[in-house]
Parts: sequence; C-alpha cells; structure tokens
Amino acid sequence: RVNFEDGSVCSELTGGRVSLSGNSLSNVIAKFEYQKKNENVTVWDGRRWKRTTKTFDEGKEGEGGEEANRAEAELNVVSEKFKRRESQWRNFISTGENAQFPPEKNRYHLFVAYSSPWAHRTLIVLALKGLQDAISVTMVHPIWQKTRKDDAEDDHVGWIFGNENGEPLTSVNGFGGPFPPNFPGNEPDPVNDSFCIRDIYNLVDDTDGPFTVPLLWDLKGKTIVSNESSDIMRMMNSEFNDFATNADLDLYPESDRETIDQTNNWLYHTINDGVYRCGYAKCQDSYDLAIDSLTASFDLIETILQSQKYIAGNRLTEADIRLFATLFRFDEVYAIFFKTNTRSVENSPTILNYCREIYQMSSVADTCNMSQVKTHYYCSNPDLNEYSIIPLGMDFETTLKEPHNRGDLSNPEP
Repeated sequence: RVNFEDGSVCSELTGGRVSLSGNSLSNVIAKFEYQKKNENVTVWDGRRWKRTTKTFDEGKEGEGGEEANRAEAELNVVSEKFKRRESQWRNFISTGENAQFPPEKNRYHLFVAYSSPWAHRTLIVLALKGLQDAISVTMVHPIWQKTRKDDAEDDHVGWIFGNENGEPLTSVNGFGGPFPPNFPGNEPDPVNDSFCIRDIYNLVDDTDGPFTVPLLWDLKGKTIVSNESSDIMRMMNSEFNDFATNADLDLYPESDRETIDQTNNWLYHTINDGVYRCGYAKCQDSYDLAIDSLTASFDLIETILQSQKYIAGNRLTEADIRLFATLFRFDEVYAIFFKTNTRSVENSPTILNYCREIYQMSSVADTCNMSQVKTHYYCSNPDLNEYSIIPLGMDFETTLKEPHNRGDLSNPEP
C-alpha cells in the first residue's frame, strides 16, 4: 500500500500494474518491477514519468547512478530543442461586456490541418458542439514546403494552401511524390489569398512565429485571435452556445476542472508530446527514458478506462479530445515513425473501444483523415524519412468504424 501526498492510494500490484483510488493522478506510481531488495519505480514527478531506484530496507532513494543522470540530462536537452514555443496569440473570445472579440456568427475563420493533432482537437470540438455553420474552416496542404521559394537564404518550411492549378510537389529535399498541389478538402486561402500560413502571420506584423495551426482569424478586425489550441477549444466550448446545435455539451465543466487540468498535464507530457520526445531523441538513453514514460502512461490509460467511461471521469471532457487526437495517429504514424512500438491501440482492447466510441460520435469521423495524417508526417520530415516513403499500414480508420462496447460501462453523469 502506497499513500501519496494528494490522498490517492495505490493498494494493489498485479502484473506490473496498479489499482488506484482517488481522483488525482498528479503523484502516482504507474509501474513496479521487483528485483531482490530493490524496486525500480517509474514515478510521475509533475512533468514526466521518472525512473528511480528505491531501496526499501535502507530507506534510501537514488537516481540510478551516473548513466541515468547523463540520460536525464540528454533528455532535457532534447526536450528543450523540440520544446514547443509558447503561442504568441492568446486573445479570448468572450461574451463579457465590452469584449474585444465577442462571439458572432460568421465573424471568425479557423485555419487548420487534418494532419496536425493540435489542430485536430479544435476541429473535433467544433464538430461536437455543432458550430459548422457559425465558424468557417479552411484546411491547409499536408506536406510542408518552403514558404519563400525565391529566397535561397530563407530556409523556413511550413504549411501552405492547396492550389488545384499548381505544380506537383515533392518533399522539401526533392524526394517523394510527385504529390498533388491539393488533396481532397484542401483549399486556397479564401480570406487573404495567401500562399502559406506564414503570410497570414506576416499580415499582422508577426515575423517571428511560430507560424502554426490552428489559427483563429477575426474576419471583422482582420487580425489573429489565437493560435493556442487549448484556448480555441475552450472558446468554442463555452462562448458560442447561442449558435451551437449542441449547446448543452460542456467539455470543461467547472465542477471537474481540477481533475481535467491534472489529467491534461500528465497526458501532455507523456502522451501528446511524449511521442515527439521519443521520435526526436538523439541518443539511446534519452529515448529509453521517453519510451518508459510513454509506455507507463499507456498502460495507465488502459487501466483507467476499464473502470470509468472517459479519461477524467464518467463524462466526456476536453481531456478525451486531446487524448483521442494522439491515439488516432498512434498505430499508423507514431509507433513506426517515432518508434513508440512498445504499445499499440490495436492491441489494447479497452483503448481501442474507447477510440471507436469517440470516432463514432456526431461528425467526429468527418474531422479524421488518415491519408493526410500519414502524408504529412512521412513527407514533411526528411531528417527522419529521407525518401518520403509512406507505409501502407493496416487501415486503422476502418477498424474504428466497428462496433464498440463502451456502453456497458455505467455513465451516471450527463
């Protein structure tokens, strides 16, 4: 029996897994491996699952020696190198009095990519809330290209718009394809007639970036509202209910916010961003630390979902949307491309049925495009896939269309 500072309790060790009581997961041991007098324990320290060696008979705790310290330091370097720069545009649409950005039908336009998990989460919220007739959307091309083709000294690559009259494309290193200048659903920029997303940022004198999607644009004020996916999700969840066909759905209920925030935190570090920390690791030890964290969290998710319907409780919340966007890409992309092959959704029955349930919710399938997801990852990162070969895969999206059994779990909350 292990007691944690937040009051949660680990009371059972079975086959390397733990049973939990208590709602908080901020300080939880996810895996135990018994070895004589010592136990190697993977612990959530608020930022990552962290391997420590605990000697119970002497009451000592250590970091695992010099090699572990070096690996930890290397992982920190990798994390910093590929750390997502904070979004610079954090305005908020609000129904409050004198709000700069009040909710209005057809005032805002969302630029997104089918392929980006961060953009995908905003699309799912828009679909679930029924805001398709209130907020217009444009999908960018899935393959990153040079955004200043005529400037040899400008090496920025990023999102471009589809162009049905354009020339066939390759990846930025000249291999792969030829790819069509627009895939189904990709469109030219209907607002500013821009070549790329970078151009839209430049229109409002943002020349530093990051030039990311999702990007929420104010058509009336001709400016960027936000490029932070979590903020955009919450704006669509709460501020557009007058125009939503499913206004009663609340993905961030006030009574559950502490639990949702804690769940978002460990999911982000170990799953959402954890796949990237595995994929961009530059040495074996740093990869091992990252994959251990991801694997422990994956097993924890499987365990949690066996006893409750959703990841933060028995009601659908934004935490499920964030998780689904990563799980949707896991088997076809991350397990191969980012070497996260210790686990798979296909071989995790509870997680698979959970994904099926969300995929089959109202209009969610319309936000999912595995073809463009795979095309983006395998053809926009020549450092990891020089020749832009796209693996055939097992048609995971078809698997998500099969019946699920999630209705068997009790769901007492609305």
